[in-house]
Amino acid sequence: MLALLEQSSVYAAIGALIGFFSGLLGIGGGAVQTPLTVLAFEAHGLPHQHIAHIAVATGVASIAFTAVSSTLAHHRYGAVDWQVLRGLLPGLIIGGFAGGYVALLLPTRWLAIVMVVFISYASLAMVVDLRPAPSRGLPGPAGLALLGGAVGLMSTLVGAGGAVLLVPVLTWFNLPFKRAIGTGASIGLPIAITGTTSHVLAGLNQPDLPPGSLGFVWLPALIPFVLASVVLAPYGARLAHRVPARRLRLLFAITTFVLALRMGWSLAGG
Repeated sequence: MLALLEQSSVYAAIGALIGFFSGLLGIGGGAVQTPLTVLAFEAHGLPHQHIAHIAVATGVASIAFTAVSSTLAHHRYGAVDWQVLRGLLPGLIIGGFAGGYVALLLPTRWLAIVMVVFISYASLAMVVDLRPAPSRGLPGPAGLALLGGAVGLMSTLVGAGGAVLLVPVLTWFNLPFKRAIGTGASIGLPIAITGTTSHVLAGLNQPDLPPGSLGFVWLPALIPFVLASVVLAPYGARLAHRVPARRLRLLFAITTFVLALRMGWSLAGG
């Protein structure tokens, strides 16, 4: 009983961090969660051959609840571009659903390497403040749908919050940074619903999953993740709209870069 409470407190602490960063930078879910969850699952003795998939799937499942809390908080500040979200939605659904199955076909370590390279480039671009051409605008419906598909697929594959991929792209298209953060937070719900469904279905016939598993989603970790993250997300969003945009960009870049390296190390070793 004591061990169970200790494990739950660890997962709740991770969930609180997820919620806060989801509100602050729009990068809740796997970008923060996967590296920490992999370490926690290793310490708590989960089957090593399934740790990476369980961490990714459970992280994707928790995004749904965190995203709702974070999106509502950003919406109060007028920082969610609902028109962009509508354009991304078809691709997010298709890519998110496909990701859970593609994850079984490709080695996790190669996916982690791709993520590290992409996020490192995006982080560097923000640190040196590479500015897009002033005339560059958002793509049309087809372009947004393709972008949504790529973000949904990659997010579900490695359990990373879609904002890690989407925010740098939206700022490249001249969307104001704080509005990009709010819109990035909003894509968590469709990614989570479709991604969780595919991870659950893909894991139903897998042997040696720990008790309390629903496919690859592990409920004993999901519940404390969700409870803590939903509480903290509005506080992060409130702080995001009080911090200067330049400072927020730098914090986003440094945080995502460090987490990408740590996630790559954890998943490549898994």
